[in-house]
Amino acid sequence: MEQEILDTTRIRKILFLGPNGSYSDFAKNKFIDAFNLNCICTNLKSISAVIKALKDENSEDIAGVIPIENSIEGIVRETLDNLSSLKKEGIKIIAETTMDIEHALLGYGDIRDIKVIRSHPQALAQCKQFIHSNYSDSLIEEATLSTSAAIKSLKENDKTIAAIGSTECAKMYGVPVIKEKINDEDNNKTRFILLGKFIAPQTGKDKTSITFSTENKAGALSKILTILDTYGINMSYIDSRPSKKELGEYVFYIDFEGHIYDEKVQQAFSDIKQFVKMFYVIGSYSSI
Repeated sequence: MEQEILDTTRIRKILFLGPNGSYSDFAKNKFIDAFNLNCICTNLKSISAVIKALKDENSEDIAGVIPIENSIEGIVRETLDNLSSLKKEGIKIIAETTMDIEHALLGYGDIRDIKVIRSHPQALAQCKQFIHSNYSDSLIEEATLSTSAAIKSLKENDKTIAAIGSTECAKMYGVPVIKEKINDEDNNKTRFILLGKFIAPQTGKDKTSITFSTENKAGALSKILTILDTYGINMSYIDSRPSKKELGEYVFYIDFEGHIYDEKVQQAFSDIKQFVKMFYVIGSYSSI
């Protein structure tokens, strides 16, 4: 393999989707604790900004934390669209973790004063029932780059604007909690990934993520799925996104059980590469 096995002692800087107090910030802390990292942390305004900074700095000393999937709203499209662009720099997923998401309505006014609610689009979507039950169609929903950015933007002298986010973040910025536990589903979780220039070691409970594109021909994808099935590889997720290069051409993403160094995975990759235009292992990793 062209890359070394994970050596987290090299990580000296972590980039994450901010501002401070975002769910990505809290997920970042879990990775730091799990790997006993001693590093500086920098928040950036968007998922794309984190990816761009990782690619620009292109160093084994730097890692990034971004959300990839929510149990209610599904995959985070901005993350998925960026993953196939990591191939040139050899950046991979090296770990994942899951955070419980519990939203609250935050602001300086009463619940009846609110005319505008700000938050990340997924957070707004996860609280649709609450919003529709308490407000008329005249309520304005404003999308922000993160829940913490929405909270940070609130002004004490404007009681008509509220935000949706975590009570922990509200405490950080001194914003009052209007109402707790407003998400529509109790079992609301988001999966976060740690990106870096390493291959994580085998643990026996690994997941591998790959991305690839095929010729725009009937049956092209089914050949890949048949190969995985032939080697007894259990696929857990599949998705596709437009390649943005040619109409009708798609980039596919697949998660499956196993590690890049497993013999059957190596054999499957050898077969798959005969039928693809582009192929990249986004990472083999385990959950912490």
